[in-house]
Amino acid sequence: MISDGLGWALLAISAAVFWWLIGSRTWSMEERKRSAAVLVLFIASAVFWAAFEQAGSSLNLFAERSTNRWILGWQFPAGWFQFVQPIFVVTLAPVFAWLWIALNRKGLEPSSPAKFSMGLLFGGLAFAVLVPAAAMTRHGAQVGVWWLTGTYFLQTLGELCLSPVGLSAMTKLAPERAAGFMMGIWFLSISIGDWLAGKAGSLYSSMPLPTLFGVVALFGIVAAAALSVLVRPTVRLMSGVK
Repeated sequence: MISDGLGWALLAISAAVFWWLIGSRTWSMEERKRSAAVLVLFIASAVFWAAFEQAGSSLNLFAERSTNRWILGWQFPAGWFQFVQPIFVVTLAPVFAWLWIALNRKGLEPSSPAKFSMGLLFGGLAFAVLVPAAAMTRHGAQVGVWWLTGTYFLQTLGELCLSPVGLSAMTKLAPERAAGFMMGIWFLSISIGDWLAGKAGSLYSSMPLPTLFGVVALFGIVAAAALSVLVRPTVRLMSGVK
């Protein structure tokens, strides 16, 4: 897990880089506008991964302590839930690839910021699903595997809306003379999300689970709503990049 000191350092580095990209006259006006669009997507990415990367902490603890894992008299390990998301990714990635192409042919494909908003919404809903499940476990009861399976399904939908789209948008929006550097900056958003996920996971035993999952869900849904409002301004900043 990323330490607090390193986490704050990553935030400081990111702030300094974007101040340089957006505020410095070293870059053209178009490059500065596109960098501002990258900043919006960067923040959205960090928020998404802050929820998504709890799969190895909060969600794994929920699988171990609060999920009924008995099948025909045998209890499978909680870690086996880590296979669920990869299976969904492999299954659904071709579907999403086909969907975006089909929508593009009809002129209906959402913009990258709109896809990010969808990703955040799915990420928030993934934790909203667990709020009633967590409430049922407050007195020691265990819930069925379908609660977590549903959460991982929704997270995968969000990942497929955001992760490959983010990489593609970054390669197009990054200034040509700093393309490699900008790809590195993009991965900083994932690192910051990992750090925030660790901070949230550390509250697992000290905060009521319905509250913890509810706060994460609300954060994602509110971020999705905020980004949906910013879709058009962000698209304008992208200066023709789709």
